[in-house]
Amino acid sequence: MRKIFVLDTNVLIHDPQSIFKFDEHHVVVPFDVIEELDRLKRGHGEIAYSARQSLKLIDALREKGSISKGVALKGGGTFCIEHVLTPTDNSGADNRIIGTAVMLRDRYQYYPDASQETVVRPALPPPDHAERIPVILVSKDTAVRIKAEAVGLIAEDYTHDKTSIFKQYGRVLGEDDYNNGMHSVRYCRNGDDVYRLRGEDSQFRIRLGKCLEGILPKNIEQECAVDALTCPDIEIVALTGAAGTGKTLFALAAALHQTTKRSPLYEQVVVARPVVPMGNDLGYLPGDVNEKLLPWMQPIFDNLEVIVHTPKDSNMQARYPNYQYLIDTGTLQIEPLTYIRGRSLPGRYFIIDEAQNLRPLDIKTIITRCGEGTKIVFTGDLQQIDAPYLDSASNGLAYLISRFIDEENFCYLNLKNSVRSRLAEQGARLL
Repeated sequence: MRKIFVLDTNVLIHDPQSIFKFDEHHVVVPFDVIEELDRLKRGHGEIAYSARQSLKLIDALREKGSISKGVALKGGGTFCIEHVLTPTDNSGADNRIIGTAVMLRDRYQYYPDASQETVVRPALPPPDHAERIPVILVSKDTAVRIKAEAVGLIAEDYTHDKTSIFKQYGRVLGEDDYNNGMHSVRYCRNGDDVYRLRGEDSQFRIRLGKCLEGILPKNIEQECAVDALTCPDIEIVALTGAAGTGKTLFALAAALHQTTKRSPLYEQVVVARPVVPMGNDLGYLPGDVNEKLLPWMQPIFDNLEVIVHTPKDSNMQARYPNYQYLIDTGTLQIEPLTYIRGRSLPGRYFIIDEAQNLRPLDIKTIITRCGEGTKIVFTGDLQQIDAPYLDSASNGLAYLISRFIDEENFCYLNLKNSVRSRLAEQGARLL
C-alpha cells in the first residue's frame, strides 16, 4: 500500500536527500517548511547549508513538473507541496505543519483508529482518484510527534540513517570469540598478549605499556586505543565511551607524540568539536574567533594541561603558558567546524571531539576534507547527546561506525572503564 509521508523542516535539515528516501510512496512538504528553510538558508554553518541544499533540490523538482499537483520521483513515488490557506493562523509553524498532515488525512479518509472517526472534523471533498491512503508525519522533533499523535495522526521519526550496529562491536575480543568476519581493525586478547586483527588473516602482536607524552594506559582497552591511535595504517579511528574513559586525552597525546617527535608523521594537530551547549545557551559571546571558541574548547585545553608541560628553557617559560606555545607555533590548531566546508587538510592529525553531536551529513563533510597523509579520530559518548534532533541511533558517530565497520583502515573501540578518578567512576556507575 502506498503511503503519504509529510516531512517536517528538521528532517530536511538533517538530510536534504530525505525527499528521495521513501521509495514508491508520496512525499509532501508543507508550505510552512519552505518558509522555515528560507529563514534558515542565510549565513554560515551546516544548518544554513542544508537549508540551501534542500531548497535547491526542491527547485530542481519544480523544473520537472508541477509541485502543486505532484512531480514523479525515481522510486515510483511523487513529490508535492501542500499549502493550507490560514492567513490569520498564529499558532506557529509546527502546528500548521501538523494541520497540513491532518488535512491530508481527512482528504484521504484514513484513520489509524476507527473509533476516532466520530471525533475528527469531516473529511474534505476528496479528488476523484482518492483512496484510503495512510498519512504519516515524519519529524525528528519529539514534541511535534507527540502533538501529531494527540490529534490522531500517525507520527514517526526519520529512520533512514538510524543504526544500532555500534552495540555489537567495539570491545576487545577474547581468544575464543568469533571475530564476525569483519575487515576493520579489531583487537584480541590471548593470555598476556594482545593482537591487532585486520582483514581476513592479518594478525600483529602489539606492544603493551606504550607511553605517550607521559600518559600511560591503565587498562587493556586503553592499550588497544594507543595502538590504534599511533598506527599509521589505521587512517580513521572511532573511540566511544563514558566520561573519564580517556578518549580525548589519549587522542591528543597520540597526536602530539606523532607530530612533535624527531621524524614527525604529521605536519599539524587539528582539533575541533561541535558548538552544542549543555543546558541553557549563554547566548552571544564577545571577542574574536579564538575568544568565542574558548568556552567550547575548554575541555580540550583541560586535557592539554595534563599532557603538556611548560618548556624548561627560561625564555620559553616567560613567553608560553603551558599548551599555548603549541598553538602559537602552529603545531596545534583549534578549528571551528562552522568554517570547515571547502577546506583541504593534508598531512594532519585531525581530532573531532564530542562527535555524537554531529549529524551524518556533518560526518561526511568532515571526512571529505581530509587530504593525503591525514589521520582522523572521532571521539564521543553515544549516551550523552546534547543536539536536540539526534539520539544514540541517528547521530553522526553511530552512522560513521555502521558505514566503516568493514573497512580495513578503520578501527572502532568502546572504552568502558572510567579512569579519571574514583569519584568520577562512582558517579558514572550510580547516577
